[in-house]
Amino acid sequence: MKMRLLTGWQARFHLVCLLMLLSALAAGAWPGTANAQAQVSPLPSETVAVEPLQAPVAAAPVAAEAAAPAFDHGDVAWMLTSTLLVLLMVVPGLALFYGGLVRSKNVLSVLSQILVVFSLVLLLWVSYGYSAVFSAGNPFFGSFTEFAFLKGFTPDSVGNTPIKGLPDYLFVAFQSTFAGITTALIVGAFAERIKFRAVLLFSALWFTLSYIPMAHIVWGGGYLGEMGAIDFAGGTVVHINAGVAGLVGAWFLGKRLGYGQTALKPHNVPFTYIGAMLLWVGWFGFNAGSAAAADTVASLAFLNTVLATAAAVLGWTLTEAITKGKPSALGAASGAVAGLVGITPACGTVGPLGAIVIGFVAGVVCVWGVTGLKRLLKVDDTADVFGVHGVGGIVGAILTGVFSAQSLGGTKADLDIGHQVWVQVVSVGLTVVWSAVVTAAILLLVKVVVGLRVTEEAERTGLDVTSHGESAYEA
Repeated sequence: MKMRLLTGWQARFHLVCLLMLLSALAAGAWPGTANAQAQVSPLPSETVAVEPLQAPVAAAPVAAEAAAPAFDHGDVAWMLTSTLLVLLMVVPGLALFYGGLVRSKNVLSVLSQILVVFSLVLLLWVSYGYSAVFSAGNPFFGSFTEFAFLKGFTPDSVGNTPIKGLPDYLFVAFQSTFAGITTALIVGAFAERIKFRAVLLFSALWFTLSYIPMAHIVWGGGYLGEMGAIDFAGGTVVHINAGVAGLVGAWFLGKRLGYGQTALKPHNVPFTYIGAMLLWVGWFGFNAGSAAAADTVASLAFLNTVLATAAAVLGWTLTEAITKGKPSALGAASGAVAGLVGITPACGTVGPLGAIVIGFVAGVVCVWGVTGLKRLLKVDDTADVFGVHGVGGIVGAILTGVFSAQSLGGTKADLDIGHQVWVQVVSVGLTVVWSAVVTAAILLLVKVVVGLRVTEEAERTGLDVTSHGESAYEA
């Protein structure tokens, strides 16, 4: 009996101890759990509270840094390349093209004239040319002082030019090469007989009074631009403008001694051929670069520059084969330049088929420009500046109004072809008249101030020796 009681008491004691132990464990566990929640649960709230405060502070510099470049680096890289390509067109491309066409006693004079004229115009462009073209003004001129010497521009400034997606200095540099090559093109028309100082004075005045207003009229918000004339890369501004100036210059200077009596042959056709091929390569910067971006428009202009040039080479070669019996290497090279000139105003708005037609027609018509038309005008255009650049530019400018229509593969939807052709004819006519009148007036002034033509003795000896005191080919 006692044993059972004892046993029962021990069991009850053990049970009580067990219950106390469990209670103690439970009591210890519950506060710990509560403490853990008290420590953990505020952490998310602290994180939530802190993150919104810190996020704007950390994100603000990043956002500001991301917003700082207002240009696409790919576009900038392409435009830097395009500017270099246009430079390649002039020196050495144009210099070699013209240098091979003259006689050996005058090759250095042509090379020097192109290099120095190009350099002169680059400086004039920064001085007042850019301002006069791309600032607000009247329908023919902008302000000569608003951006003189690039006033207001800085290395970091972006968006202050007509092309908002480029650094300001890059757009200025790209456009400077257009001004330089346009003025240098004229040199070939009166090569081998003009005074060096006359070339420089003429170039400075012509750039100011002919290139600047035509560029403003077409690209700077002037008269023809508002009328809707299409000139993507310079058919009127560059080629017709320079071609007409070359024609007038050749008239004023007169014919070279012996012209029409003896054969005044190119002294180095390979020079001319190499120059033409360099022009073709550089022209991709001229045409595709005028898109001012590495985009689909640049791609279209690039392809059209390839196709039109190839078509013009074939057109010129075929025409020579038919009319002369033999196609010449000089003709094929000239055909390439004719195609490049013809497609220039249209390259960004016509389709591939339109480019082929424009190139082929330019190649065929320019053969007549340097032969039949040249004889008809009775002018000694040494490097056929008008026959290729003037005639080719006119062909391209007018056909731009036809093949830019979307119905013919172009990019202009709902284009009234008849109306657009009329606008293009008006732009051609205005360019011809403006350039002719201004060039004639400048040449008259230069003739009075420094004279135009070298002496007969100097011309017979050669301008390399008489104007520059050196000879390209020593005996």
